[in-house]
Amino acid sequence: MMRALLAATTAFTLLCVSFASAQNTLPRASDGKPDLTGVWQGGSTQRGSWDEANGGTGVGGTGRNPTAPVVLSSNDRPTGREGAPYQEWAAKKVLESFNRRGIDDPTAQCLPGGLPRSVMLGLFPQQIVQTPTQVIVLYEYMNVFRVIPINAKHPDDLIPAYMGNSVGHWEGDTLVVDVTGFNDKTWLAGTGTFHSDALHIVERYTRIDKDRINYRVTMEDPKVLTKPWTLESSLMLREGTRLEEYICAENNLDPARYEQLLKDGVKITRQ
Repeated sequence: MMRALLAATTAFTLLCVSFASAQNTLPRASDGKPDLTGVWQGGSTQRGSWDEANGGTGVGGTGRNPTAPVVLSSNDRPTGREGAPYQEWAAKKVLESFNRRGIDDPTAQCLPGGLPRSVMLGLFPQQIVQTPTQVIVLYEYMNVFRVIPINAKHPDDLIPAYMGNSVGHWEGDTLVVDVTGFNDKTWLAGTGTFHSDALHIVERYTRIDKDRINYRVTMEDPKVLTKPWTLESSLMLREGTRLEEYICAENNLDPARYEQLLKDGVKITRQ
């Protein structure tokens, strides 16, 4: 029994030392808060540069590392829609949009990805710039941005927006962001997960070490959900990566193709 107790004590001590070491090496800003500044990739747990972490095809993959996991688009990767707490009528609409996702996806019309979809999208980088008074997030995808004032209140004259209105505060080493003021034109996590203009989001960004931010988001929407819906993901640091210009509308051939599909009739299948 004493041996077991000693082993447990030793394991706990090593865990504490490891945690303390990680905290000591955590990049911090001048005000002592964890520094989230950098270029990040959502929806990944792979460490390293962009090329090292991405070996798949498409925008997110370079093909230089064929052993790296393929980074899927938000339409292709699992979104948890089956477990999402949608009201019965809303769940049917989600399924219909899932089956028509090549047509119904708002981003096919070059509209912003919205939240939290833009944060968890792994095909494009996002850049965080942090100061003591605000955090700015730049998304390469659709060239949208967020300005998150710290310890501020939402304005009273909000106009419904694709990315909502964000205000933040620190809870220990976690940046907590409250987002409201949405329109109803985006998907939460791809594959038909729509929402209403009553959407309210709380995000939690916790940088656990040099390379990783743990991301937790809770979504509430009394018009379409039966209870809060929480998703967890991560953002991985991509040193040496820079954001580039992304112009969706310039060569977007999808609208004409979708119009033809609608004209010819689209077969909807149950899944």
